[in-house]
Amino acid sequence: MKSIYLALTKFMKRDTQPVESNKESISFKEVFHSIDENISFFKDIFSESADLIIKEVNITNNRRILIYLDTMADKDKIQREIVKPMMEVENDQFQNILYSNFLKSDNLFNAQEELLNGFCIMFFDGVKEFYMIELGLSKDRSIIEPSNEQVIQGSHEGFIENLSINLHLIRKSCRTANLTMEHITLGDQIQSKIAMVYLKDLANDEMVSEFKRRVHHISMDHLPGTGALQELIEDSTWSPFPQILSTERVDRVVSHLNEGRVAVLMEGYPSCLIIPVTFFAFFHSPDDYNSRWMIGTFIRTMRLVSILIAINLPAIYIAIIGFHFEVLPDDLVLPVVSSIKNIPFPPLIEALVMELTIELIREAGVRLPSRIGQTIGIVGGLVIGDAVVRAGLISNTMIVVVAITAIAAYSIPTTEMSDAVRFLRFPHMILASTFGFVGIIFGFMFTLAHLCRLESFGTAYFAPWAPFRLKDIKDTVIRLPLWKFNTRPLDSKPNTLKKQSVARGWERNETKQE
Repeated sequence: MKSIYLALTKFMKRDTQPVESNKESISFKEVFHSIDENISFFKDIFSESADLIIKEVNITNNRRILIYLDTMADKDKIQREIVKPMMEVENDQFQNILYSNFLKSDNLFNAQEELLNGFCIMFFDGVKEFYMIELGLSKDRSIIEPSNEQVIQGSHEGFIENLSINLHLIRKSCRTANLTMEHITLGDQIQSKIAMVYLKDLANDEMVSEFKRRVHHISMDHLPGTGALQELIEDSTWSPFPQILSTERVDRVVSHLNEGRVAVLMEGYPSCLIIPVTFFAFFHSPDDYNSRWMIGTFIRTMRLVSILIAINLPAIYIAIIGFHFEVLPDDLVLPVVSSIKNIPFPPLIEALVMELTIELIREAGVRLPSRIGQTIGIVGGLVIGDAVVRAGLISNTMIVVVAITAIAAYSIPTTEMSDAVRFLRFPHMILASTFGFVGIIFGFMFTLAHLCRLESFGTAYFAPWAPFRLKDIKDTVIRLPLWKFNTRPLDSKPNTLKKQSVARGWERNETKQE
């Protein structure tokens, strides 16, 4: 019995130990001396896939083969860059072309990896090395403004699914030698390439190291996308509030880089992740800085007020109808009573039905084609709204409340924060139907305490209000004139706080001359 127990214990310990990836355990495979053996190796690796192309070229009794993936490499480039020079030039001249344009390696696993990146591999008979050149197939969409982050003034360039082009856009807009780009590969089975971008003279070294530490501890067969990466590295996954900013705008990324933050991009996805960020960063828009500072402050204040409306307005309506009818002005009592007296459902059921209906209409509009989606929006907003009121199922006042709430929720410029705000209205509605105004205040205090407790890569999420820093309030709820932005915000912990000297120095020069 004791031997059986020890065997079971050993087996269980073996299963619970972390499994090392094949990439770590086997990192080198020597090139075979024979071309046929090399061909067999690639056929076995790719399971004789239909897009694995193996071409044999024999010139002056010298046997050569080209290996590439038809779905990743450009056949026209292969014909122009490799096949045509081989057929036209002399052997010595082709050797010069080979040494100047091709990369050389003796690791077959490296060849396997580069084939998936669009490289073409060339083997020579009897040579235990191979040559490779990148001839990837490029089918990229044009650079346009992101549809979910449109602005009236400012740049209209947005990221696309090509990582190299995205890095080019950042480099073009941030032309400084301090801009640093680092590549990291994730995924044990299907590898994904991500790029970390930051200004080395501004970004905090500890924060950069912390991001690398979290990323290197990710062990997955496949990383689905930037949303999955965000969930794997953020501080609190149990919070409804996003702790990493996702954007597709180039100018927004460059602005955050100049404040000492780090940008993370991923191959195949147009979204860029910004770390660390605060709660108020999700309510900023490039239009705030391109318009007059008073106008920008007014619009930004309206966005922050819209949070309170989107979360609390249905809850306030439920609390007033169910518990605190006396708070209504005398002129509103009769209209409200006449609209709800024949409604068979309590206010909570009314609000839940209408809010869930709005969410269903939104989801249907997103998934359906654009023309049908517009029709669904019109049908849902007019026909269904008018029909439920005429049928006596929902009151007119509830329709108004739901409409204002939906408009307030969609005025938030960031999709992740808008989703969080729309989700929070439901627990507030339940608290209001149970405890009235006391429940709303309790829910608000709990949410505020949660915001003060959150962190984003060691940065206080509700800064500069908790902890309170008066100098950083100039670019949160309000937006002071740009010549007041003499220092960078402390939340990103930049190496250099000073952002500019005297921005309007020309006024002082004129004063001295007079």
